[in-house]
Amino acid sequence: MGRPPRRLLDRETIIRAGLDLVDEHGAEALSVNRVATALGVKGPSLYTYITGRDDLVEGIRELIVAEMRLDFAIGSWTATLEAWAHSYRDAFAAHPRALPLLAVRTIQSPAALGAYAAAFARLRGAGWPEDRLLPLVWAVEYFVIGSVLAPGPPTDHDTATADRDDPPSGLEPLLRSGPEQRELAFEAGLAALVRGFSAELAEHRARLGGVESL
Repeated sequence: MGRPPRRLLDRETIIRAGLDLVDEHGAEALSVNRVATALGVKGPSLYTYITGRDDLVEGIRELIVAEMRLDFAIGSWTATLEAWAHSYRDAFAAHPRALPLLAVRTIQSPAALGAYAAAFARLRGAGWPEDRLLPLVWAVEYFVIGSVLAPGPPTDHDTATADRDDPPSGLEPLLRSGPEQRELAFEAGLAALVRGFSAELAEHRARLGGVESL
C-alpha cells in the first residue's frame, strides 16, 4: 500500500488547525510543533506560511473575527452596539479557550483593527466625542468577555455539596438557576450598558445645545 498523500498546506489550513488545537486542549497547547504534528508535517515546513506562535495567535483572532456578523450600519447606534455585542459574544462563546490567548495581546490583526475603525466611525457619526469612543467600545468588550468566562449555574453535584455543607439561607436564585439565567443576565447587563451610554450621549448633546435622537 502506498503512502497517503501529504496534506497540502496554506496559511488558513495552518491557522485553523491551531484554533482546533486550542478548542480541544486549551491555550497552553498551542505551539508551532503541535500544529505541525496535527497536520502530519514537520514544524519547519510551517514557517513558509507563518512566522511563529505569535503569528498563529493573530491568525486565530482573524478567524474568530471572521465569524462575527459585523454590520455597523444597522439602524441606530444603539441597535448597532447591541448587534455587535451579541455577535462578539457568539463568536467567542464558540471558542472560549482562545480567550486567554487573545485577551493579553496587543491587537495586530487587520480584521480586528478594521472592526474597531468601523465601530469608532459609527459612534462618531452618532455624535460621540473622540475621548469617549475607546472607553465605550472597551466597556462593551469587557462585559462580553466576562459573560463568556463567567461560571455557569451550579450542577447537581455542586448543589448537593452546598446542601451538605449547610450553605447560608437565601441562595435559592443561585442553587435553582438553569442555563437560561446566563442569557437573561447577558441581556440585562447589555440593556443597562446601552441605557447608561444613551443617557450619557443625551447629556453631551444637551451641553452642546443639540437634540437627542437615538
